[in-house]
Parts: sequence; structure tokens; C-alpha cells
Amino acid sequence: MASTKSFRARALAGLIGAALLALAACGKEGVADRPPESGDQPAAKVDGKTIWVSDVKREAVAQGLIGQGEPLDVSSDQFRQVLDEVVDQKLLAAEAIKRKLDKDPVAQRRLAAARERILGGLLIETVVTDSVSDSAIKGLYEEQQRLAKRTEEIRARQIVTATPVEAEAIRKQLAAGASFEALAMERSTDAATRFNGGDLGYFTTDVMPDAYDLALRGAKAGSLVGPFAVEGGYALLKVEDRRTEQPITLEAARPQIVRFITYNEVRDLLEKLRSKAKVETLLKPQEGAIRPQPPADAPKAAPEQPKAPGSGQGGKP
Repeated sequence: MASTKSFRARALAGLIGAALLALAACGKEGVADRPPESGDQPAAKVDGKTIWVSDVKREAVAQGLIGQGEPLDVSSDQFRQVLDEVVDQKLLAAEAIKRKLDKDPVAQRRLAAARERILGGLLIETVVTDSVSDSAIKGLYEEQQRLAKRTEEIRARQIVTATPVEAEAIRKQLAAGASFEALAMERSTDAATRFNGGDLGYFTTDVMPDAYDLALRGAKAGSLVGPFAVEGGYALLKVEDRRTEQPITLEAARPQIVRFITYNEVRDLLEKLRSKAKVETLLKPQEGAIRPQPPADAPKAAPEQPKAPGSGQGGKP
């Protein structure tokens, strides 16, 4: 049941954008023609009614073109495109009202549903805004840094050959002083690393194939490892550096932390509201009916803390 609640929270948050679009298309005529936000600017007029810059930005957010609070350059092509779409919405809504489509009972229920979605979205925005502060983000980041387990990162270069004989021949050239980078570009069969001198970048061995993990155990910086069998041939590695895994920065971790706090606040709010309300499900599931499942990426009922910033950052390029 908790999983269903979590999924419902995600679904509600995801519908906010669609609700904004729906209400914008069915706008009320009685709204005063004055700036809806401090410092707002008029962008266009449709039959004497002003479209404000904030209206265009809100539409861009609803479409996922920009994030909440992100700027939108009024001189950009993107702004002009979204403005045209807002104008089209205004024209379509005006024509719908002219044809009295808003008086239809079904339309009335759809408009009411759109209003409820937006009011719910505004409540969520208010709750989240109060919770997602710089101090809260920094506090959770610092907590995760304290809990994070740092592993060792290795930076290495590789040369992959088709046969062990070729690999041994290259190893002899390297032992004689040949440039690893030059030989990687000339002889390696690995297209992903060949043209950057075989550079694998920094990685943790747990994300590499087992053969790399075994070969690199105990290998010191500056040492030559291999050849050993890998998928697609035989590999020679040059260990460039070993270091403690670098922690993720606060700015890089911020989006993940914001999502975590937001999800928790929405989930807690919905659970609190449901505990106070009397909700009756009148339709019973049919016997043998398949219950809808949350998407694979939906948060679990009791999510763990976000992955500690800086943990598992390494990866094979």
C-alpha cells in the first residue's frame, strides 16, 4: 500500500505541468489586465488582453523546456516559439468560449479537475519551497559526506590486441622505452580509447570487468600490467595514478538532493492528508484483474537516503 502512495505522489507532481496547460487554455475572462508578478513585462496582446513574460516562462516550465526558476531569455528563439504557442492557446480558448463549449457539463468537470490539479500543485510548491532551502540542501550533503565510504580510484591507459603474441611484442617495445600513448594510437584495437592514447580515465575496479579487477590488484602507479585476456582480445595496462575517490561537489549533488527532499515532502504531505480524510473506494477490483504496477523508476515505499555524494562516481569511460 505504501508503494501505491509513493507512486501517487509522483503522479500528482508530474501532472502539475499538464494542469497548468489545461487551465491556461480555458482562462477566465475576469482576470485583471495587470502584471501578475512584480517587475513583469508585457510580451504580446491578443484582442486587447496582455500576455506577460511570466505567462510564457510558465508555459516553458510546463513543457519541460526550462526548470522552475531558470531564466528564459526574452530575445531567444525559444521564447518566441513558446510565446506563439501561448497566443495560439489564447485564441483557441476564446473560440471555445465563443462556442459555449465551457458550458457543457463534461467540460465543466474537466475544468474543475484542472483547477484542483493546479491548486494541489500550488500547495506542493509552497510546501517544497519551505523545505528545499540552501541550508537543508547543504545539511543533507554534509551528512552524506560523513556517511560516504571512499574507495580507491585508478587511472590507467590500455592497449588491446587481437592475440597474446602481439601483446607481448608491444610489451617488449614499452620495456625498451617506447611511448605507451603512441603505441595505443597505432596498435590498439579498442576504438573507444585508441585515439586518446588508451586513456581510461579514473575508475573504481568494481565497475570494470573481473579481468581488470584481478590484474590491477596491488599494481602501483607507473607499473605495466598484462597482457591478460579480455573481451575482444588481450590487454596491456599502464597504471598512471591511484587515489582516494573524489567526493561529488555540492553543486553536482544539488539536483539529486532537491529531488529527494521534494519527494519526501510530497509523500509525507499526502500521507498526512489521507490519514485525516475519509476516503472510500467504491469500485472493487475484479477477480483476476491485473493491478497496475508503478513504473520501474518509481521511488520505493521507504526510500533510503540518496546515494552518498561521491560514492560510486568512477566508471569506465
